[in-house]
Amino acid sequence: MTSTLTQPYADRAAPPRDGGSLRRRTGVLALPEVRWAIAATVFFLLALLSRLAGAPVWAWGPLYALSYATGGWDPGRQGLKALREKTLDVDLLMVVAALGAAAIGQVMDGALLIVIFATSGALEALATARTADSVRGLLDLAPATATRVDADGGEETVAVEALGVGDIVLVRPGERVGADGRVLDGASDVDQATITGEPLPVVKERDDEVFAGTLNGTGALRVRVERDASDTVIARIVRMVEEASETKAPTQLLIEKVEQRYSLGMVAATLAVFLAPLAFGANLTDSLLRAMTFMIVASPCAVVLATMPPLLSAVANAGRHGVLVKSAVVMERIGQVDAVALDKTGTLTEGTPRVTDIRPLTGSGLDEGELLVLAAAAEHLSEHPLARAVVDAARERGLALPVAEDFASTPGVGVTATVDGRVVTVGAPARFLVEATDPGSARAAVLTAGLEVGGRTTVLVGVDGTPVGVLGIADRLRPDATAAVASLTSLTRAAPVLLTGDNQRAAARLAAEVGIEDVRAGLLPEHKVAAVRELEEAGRKMLVVGDGVNDAPALAAAHTGVAMGRAGSDLALETADAVIVRDELRTVPSVIALSRRARTLVVQNLVIAGLFIAGLVVWDLIGTLPLPLGVAGHEGSTVIVGLNGLRLLREAAWRQAAE
Repeated sequence: MTSTLTQPYADRAAPPRDGGSLRRRTGVLALPEVRWAIAATVFFLLALLSRLAGAPVWAWGPLYALSYATGGWDPGRQGLKALREKTLDVDLLMVVAALGAAAIGQVMDGALLIVIFATSGALEALATARTADSVRGLLDLAPATATRVDADGGEETVAVEALGVGDIVLVRPGERVGADGRVLDGASDVDQATITGEPLPVVKERDDEVFAGTLNGTGALRVRVERDASDTVIARIVRMVEEASETKAPTQLLIEKVEQRYSLGMVAATLAVFLAPLAFGANLTDSLLRAMTFMIVASPCAVVLATMPPLLSAVANAGRHGVLVKSAVVMERIGQVDAVALDKTGTLTEGTPRVTDIRPLTGSGLDEGELLVLAAAAEHLSEHPLARAVVDAARERGLALPVAEDFASTPGVGVTATVDGRVVTVGAPARFLVEATDPGSARAAVLTAGLEVGGRTTVLVGVDGTPVGVLGIADRLRPDATAAVASLTSLTRAAPVLLTGDNQRAAARLAAEVGIEDVRAGLLPEHKVAAVRELEEAGRKMLVVGDGVNDAPALAAAHTGVAMGRAGSDLALETADAVIVRDELRTVPSVIALSRRARTLVVQNLVIAGLFIAGLVVWDLIGTLPLPLGVAGHEGSTVIVGLNGLRLLREAAWRQAAE
């Protein structure tokens, strides 16, 4: 009979939550905002093509009407709802302006405005749904069941929600830890990158703390539960992301910040332009025509279109260069940041351990290649990340590995194997050197200490019980990290802050290498959020760059969050406002500079649009502005500011931002 201690992991994998898929993503077409926007766009394109093809009015007119109805339904409903609450927002004003444009024959312009607003609302709804999906999916990191051990040593599989403080659970090799607790007995390497962001598994022994959702290595652990399922670190991460997303100030484009005053002012002015002449005996038709002309030339259509092209052009240009900015609102916010916080593992570093030093001991008779061959041959059958780093280093150098026999692995210690008739041990120096007094061991201890001071994780290689060399392993710094930190320092006038769950020594070494002075290490997710909020309460607008589940709450809490795309967790990617698709850190300062350039063009466009509006309004009030001329001036200003904004589509715009 197969015991529970030796039963293959694949045979006892916990069933997926909900009896099926681990994650359910909201379908794009499941959102009504998306369906309305697609319908409006399709009807608009069909109408436009029909009109350009010379079709009669009865063919394209109804299509434009359907575009107005489908795209304007939701913003119109929201605008009326706001009106009942005694507020006037830009949604209703846009619908009114679009209908006004249609009333004077500018049907296509009004429909285009409707489509723009409907599409913007659909993108916002989709982003919100995706974030909610990822927050719910985060709970799947923790297993659905755990093995509870009773007082008599019996084992029972129970739902993790049924575990109580004080229960004892058994965590077998390859399983995820089911609850936050403390190790009673056993030893293993636990990958807790989802919680702390540490690049390497951590040795867990008696009295060490473990977290729900972290992945156990090759050893078995008995753990006493110390927190309920609703209070684990993973559960707290979910709550922090949700709370940060709810409390984050609503994002607004620059023009939206004055929409109330502008909307009320325009409505009041239009009524005054219509009623005032009537009070002095003017003709009803003339007064109505003047008021209609005033509404058209003073409508915010040009202002809105003046705002969007620069931001959308910047979004498109950034996308071509590997930065996915999720909306025009985000692009505007990026340029406002004046402080940056960076994660360490997977952000400043590549997130994968690599062999950086190969040090044969004097008198061992081995060169670097021979030492690496022995270590890689012994580690070949191991699944430990450090073992994979050693084997990868040998393969990168094109070294042939002999077959290892009698392989054995001891969690927290290392591996032993017979290679070419010699017993090779590879593992933690502290385990092998603790009682050794020979000269070779002394030299190995000195060499190990020197590498560890430099921030390396060390591995001792021994042959037939004698140390022969030491390997240094580290998470490699990204090639563009130093330049990116220097550029960010120049842009924000302050060096970035390093926020990491890794240990202080490793964090300080890397920070010194890239030019960061403010280092905050050993942080859990809630500590990262607290650090971000502390800086923002001091008046800073924070941009946080991270990649892991443990970074997601800080990304949500920050003024702007940016996630690394290739290795980023789903939650980080969905929570972030922007994603660096190719993990090129140097694009972060580039997109900040591009955003600031876009904001400059927005201001230019608003000035141009304002001058046109002011000139046409004065003409209409003082003189007699023909309606066709008013429409032409209105449309001309829109074309000018649109073309000005499209300048950011050029490759030169990105080059200037990168410089």
